[in-house]
Amino acid sequence: MSTKKSGLGSKGRGISALINSEVNNMEQTIDIVVEIDINKIEPNSKQPRKRFEETALEGLAESIKECGVIQPIIVKKNGDFYELVAGERRWRASKIAGLKKIPTIVRTFSEENLFEVALVENLQREDLNAIEEANGYKRLSEEFGLSQEEISQKVSKSRSAVANSMRLLNLDERVQNFVVEGKLSGGHARTLLSVDKGDIQFELAERILEDSLSVRQVESLVKHRLSVDSYENEDKISKFNIETFATIEEQLKNLLGTKVKLKNKQNKGKIEIEFYSNDDLDRLLCLINKKNN
Repeated sequence: MSTKKSGLGSKGRGISALINSEVNNMEQTIDIVVEIDINKIEPNSKQPRKRFEETALEGLAESIKECGVIQPIIVKKNGDFYELVAGERRWRASKIAGLKKIPTIVRTFSEENLFEVALVENLQREDLNAIEEANGYKRLSEEFGLSQEEISQKVSKSRSAVANSMRLLNLDERVQNFVVEGKLSGGHARTLLSVDKGDIQFELAERILEDSLSVRQVESLVKHRLSVDSYENEDKISKFNIETFATIEEQLKNLLGTKVKLKNKQNKGKIEIEFYSNDDLDRLLCLINKKNN
């Protein structure tokens, strides 16, 4: 018994359906694979993916050296050159592998369909981070006037999933950069949406990275933060803590003759004292014992 497909490839909305939508008036579509000069192919100006991991590309390049390009890339004619529609990773890796030509399928696309195909291909391969995905939906909305419902139909996701994705663009730009750089997951970022101050979002994001917090831990942290009567009052408390801790750190530094750092976490914290050798550690222990006595 066959299994019903779900996700981006369901309901005929996969990348093949998008590609073929431009030629529905033709009685028959025949894909002809041709070898095209790799230097005559240019990146897709509407490619939603902005970051390409060099290590992954080099791994793919090694595979291409061994086995060649198994799946042709897809392009559209653009004057004397060709613009990539699908397969930019394969194209980039092929250049690294030193290929002069690459197997290619040439198609005709409208501007809207060009971006749709690039977006859906990346979503199917899970190549986009959460912010790139959100920006992709935003462009479909702003540049092509699509509603969230129409976008959801094109990418075979629920309207609420599209809406929640786009909400990530309300985050502080520094937090968004953490997601783009792969330091922060989309799940972690979503937990910060209930905080409306960018500086506090950024502060909490740094806390997530510093303490390797789980999404559940972040939810509790945000809930605690929101329970404070007002952000203005909390800002005063934070300012007081920063100034007080800086004074204490300086006192301990002068006392111990080494770098000291205080970290405060919800009415508890820790003191970090640096040492640079076993002898230095012995010196610090002697100082501490002396003060205790």
